[in-house]
Amino acid sequence: MNDIVKVTIDGAVARVTLNRPDKANALNLEMFDALGDTAAALADNRALRAVVLHGAGANFCGGIDVDMFRGGETIVDAKSMLPVEPSPANRFQLAAYAWRALPVPVICAINGVAYGGGLQIALGADLRYAAPDARLSIMEIKWGLIPDMGITTTLRDILPVDRVKELAWSGRAVDAEEALRYGLVTALHEDPLQTALQTAEEICGKSPDAIRAMKNLFNAAWQLSEAEALALEAKLQAGVIGQPNQLEAVMANVEKRPPEFKD
Repeated sequence: MNDIVKVTIDGAVARVTLNRPDKANALNLEMFDALGDTAAALADNRALRAVVLHGAGANFCGGIDVDMFRGGETIVDAKSMLPVEPSPANRFQLAAYAWRALPVPVICAINGVAYGGGLQIALGADLRYAAPDARLSIMEIKWGLIPDMGITTTLRDILPVDRVKELAWSGRAVDAEEALRYGLVTALHEDPLQTALQTAEEICGKSPDAIRAMKNLFNAAWQLSEAEALALEAKLQAGVIGQPNQLEAVMANVEKRPPEFKD
């Protein structure tokens, strides 16, 4: 079995590794497809409560593999630009958008570089922990391309549009401190992978029903009208309150014991 994207499941946490360290985990067609397929498989796992996404070796992802351009052939055809049902995302967008669509929290650990498509994959995650020496870039302009891996759905809630334009038009790399100031990353950690795994384990100790409902709520509500957002809050709460996992959360707190949630 090909391990260009490796998956290790420990308890309720899946660790997903981009595994081309000799190429800075650069994206070729095989990795694009493997990322989408991996996320789809994880989405069907009801026992899953969190995902940690990271790159093997010294980097998270250096972006598109330039070898894809050297053959002189077009790597994009009409079919590749169509949605991969049931997702609204196409073949290339799915590599990033699938993590946003995954019903459980996804935490991305960024070492080294997250350039171009690599940054867009990281933006699909719910949280991004970066090493202090990490560098990030919306780099597609370098290749005469636009960023088209779901960035319009993932970055619009993070950065104002003028900042996005400046970064995308220039293609410049920002260091971790600047990325933190902008909100491109959630926090800086000396060991982002270890911190991501710790956060994932903490999430696993909470009601999985509430965690999934929160991701659904926060992903949708920022783009809704106030009336629609309030209605969504009420709808999701109605599906959680009084259910076994919510009652278990209450009893565990009252009885001062660890909760035992059901998947």
